[in-house]
Amino acid sequence: MSSSSWPRRHLASSPFHPDPEVVVEHFDRGDLVQHDVHGMGSVVAVDPLGVTVDFGAQTVRVASPFARMEKL
Repeated sequence: MSSSSWPRRHLASSPFHPDPEVVVEHFDRGDLVQHDVHGMGSVVAVDPLGVTVDFGAQTVRVASPFARMEKL
C-alpha cells in the first residue's frame, strides 16, 4: 500500500490548517430546496448518489454532494 493512500494526519503544533471535512447535506422526499441555477423546487426522489427535484418547469436529478443546493 502506498503512503499516498493514507489520510494525512494534522499535528496540533502545525501552522497549517487541516483540510476541511466535506459536509454532505441529507435530503428527504418532500423537502423544499433552493438551487443556484434552477431556483426553488421540491425533492421527489432520493437515491444513494443524488436526488431528483421538481422545479416546476422541469425535473432535474442533482448528484451528491449538492454544492449548489440548500434545504429551505
